[in-house]
Amino acid sequence: MSSEHDSKTAILGGGCFWCLEAVFQELRGVVSVESGYAGGHTPDPSYEAVCSGATGHAEVVKLVFDPAVLGYRELLEIFFTIHDPTTLNRQGNDVGTQYRSVIFAQDAEQAAIAEDVIKCMAAVWDAPIVTTIEPAGVYYPAEAYHQNYFRQHPMQGYCAFVVAPKLAKFRKTFADRLK
Repeated sequence: MSSEHDSKTAILGGGCFWCLEAVFQELRGVVSVESGYAGGHTPDPSYEAVCSGATGHAEVVKLVFDPAVLGYRELLEIFFTIHDPTTLNRQGNDVGTQYRSVIFAQDAEQAAIAEDVIKCMAAVWDAPIVTTIEPAGVYYPAEAYHQNYFRQHPMQGYCAFVVAPKLAKFRKTFADRLK
């Protein structure tokens, strides 16, 4: 691994942050994953406030990754295979703007890569991609009980029936990229 100062950050929203967190924690090149909130207008929002849809925030994961091991383009390509980027403000039964598909670009380079990946992914999906690219604004970590949620609660209903199958598909599809 590169030194810590060589690491990069990505902030992605694609439905429930428990799903994204569980997948990205197993991806080689990802140094850390934190669930949180971004893209809203309410300072320091709570989970309950975000779930109400009134804050404008999306549930996101903040990824710190080693670009010598995992490029941003590859990270986004995986992101587009682990959620449905064609459903507006929805992932499965999770509905609302807090579940929108969004990339919070850290800089112009990330925004350009994201635009290119979306163009490439448009050929893969039957419906138009609705993922937005937004400038990275203020990010807020989610409450402590949301961190490492799947690892701590694999038998909880949502985890067993939604997160676990998504994680199993990821492990099968990207077996060569697991930690």
